[in-house]
Amino acid sequence: MRVLGINAIFHDPAAALVVDGQVVAAAEEERFSRRKHGKRPVPFSAWELPELSAGWCLASAGVDVDSLDAVAYSFDPGLCGDVAELGLDDPWDWLRVDYARRAPQFLAAALPGLDPEKVRFVPHHVAHAASAGLAAPTAGDDTAVLVLDGRGEVASHLAGVYRDGRLSSLYSQRLPHSLGLLYEDLTRHLGFLHSSDEYKVMALASYGRPRHLPALRELVRVTDDGGFHVERIDWASLAKARPADGEMGGDHADLASSVQARLEEVILDLSRWLYDAGGGPTTLAMAGGVALNCVANARIAAEGPYRKVWVQPAAGDAGTALGAALHVAGELGDRSTPMAGVDLGRGWSDEQLEAELRRAALPYTRPESIAAEAARVLADNGIVAWYQGRSEYGPRALGHRSLLAHPGDPATTARMNDVKGREQFRPIAPMVHADRFADIFEGTYPSPYMLFVHRVKPEWRDRIPAVTHVDGTARVQTVHPETEPLVAELLTGFERLTGLPVVVNTSLNTAGRPMVDTPREAMELFGSAPVDLLALGPFAVHRRAPGGNP
Repeated sequence: MRVLGINAIFHDPAAALVVDGQVVAAAEEERFSRRKHGKRPVPFSAWELPELSAGWCLASAGVDVDSLDAVAYSFDPGLCGDVAELGLDDPWDWLRVDYARRAPQFLAAALPGLDPEKVRFVPHHVAHAASAGLAAPTAGDDTAVLVLDGRGEVASHLAGVYRDGRLSSLYSQRLPHSLGLLYEDLTRHLGFLHSSDEYKVMALASYGRPRHLPALRELVRVTDDGGFHVERIDWASLAKARPADGEMGGDHADLASSVQARLEEVILDLSRWLYDAGGGPTTLAMAGGVALNCVANARIAAEGPYRKVWVQPAAGDAGTALGAALHVAGELGDRSTPMAGVDLGRGWSDEQLEAELRRAALPYTRPESIAAEAARVLADNGIVAWYQGRSEYGPRALGHRSLLAHPGDPATTARMNDVKGREQFRPIAPMVHADRFADIFEGTYPSPYMLFVHRVKPEWRDRIPAVTHVDGTARVQTVHPETEPLVAELLTGFERLTGLPVVVNTSLNTAGRPMVDTPREAMELFGSAPVDLLALGPFAVHRRAPGGNP
């Protein structure tokens, strides 16, 4: 079966193509449109069809529109009933549901040749659940699945178990109670106004004390049936609202710390309820925007009852394109294949990359080993723009579209945040050779998708200060030679030169812009930012020629 998955509701429009149960291509629309999170500069983006990413998915796999067996749309307007009776505060609800009802016609116009009858609606949280439960490495076994986000059609949460590829839903928390919207409201109160800025609050929380936790335990409560209640919170009574350009104070950090702590407690309770209600499955798979909270994920892995916790790398709404496709493929009789990695986006051949360099008239070389060349620049405390293979699906740069730096220089954190135009309290993350993980870090292993925080062992904190957050943790990516041989080679070379088996890894972009996707975008970033080396496939472009000559 050939199933195209579409997310075109709320934010992060994306497309994914599943063929015979295996994902062959997936990409967010922002990588093509260059609009962060796929949003036009208006508050409502449900009309943002992923036309470009959908067209690329089909073209990359050589699949014609008329040969598709189904198009899976990750929102089911039939669950919403009469929009006037929803009783929600969002003034865009009517437009959102009306748009979704007409999605088959919109998709047919965007993909000429598509039969609108092939479009199938998949409930938003079922799509999230499928992206985790059907794509996890343990997809063939009983797998508990926990979905938490801002909102779907009329709910914000789903707890269930996958058995033999079928979802058994055990509980769904109806709106207006929502952990995702709770964190979103806090994010706005703290002066972060852009879409998906919640990760900034997670970083800020490490600088504060959870002194409001007792009060929040009264306002955010779990229920005996597997759900939770979130009361309205008077944020101003806990900390004064911060304007977007206002000064960040200790009260703000304490509030962030308190909400983060309560979020972790509630998710841990929900995961324990699911374990008992689901009959004790050994694996928990997670999706939804809240599953991108790597601090909470680490706590569930450490204190929860599961032997393994797996988080969908594209846990946000972009991942529902994949989940919707996997769900419909299963309904049509295909058995899903676990995700082998996230390098599911666009890529260019060496010949194409060289042609782009020549077109840009950039002087370049082709060293014997681009990994060794990059390791040498990093060892000299240079910054490397690392552009290799197919781009990543999801919000994390994982060694395909990355900015790399030296972790041993305490100034690297400020330097990298300056390069990217970010707040200085934001941490930067390490990548480490899988064989060296246990020597340096404690916590969830393996961690190939950078979705858990790990404790840095005390003896290493002064050796890798750039990637050690204020609370002594780091959000680690483990690099495995069998899946990422080139990055593993770079790490080996860097350790040989410096004695450090860790390299700073952050996304190849600057503030407010999507991750670099094309060679031209990589060259533009290299030309506008203080980057010392552009490693574009096997080619090296130096800011200055080796030896120090301009």
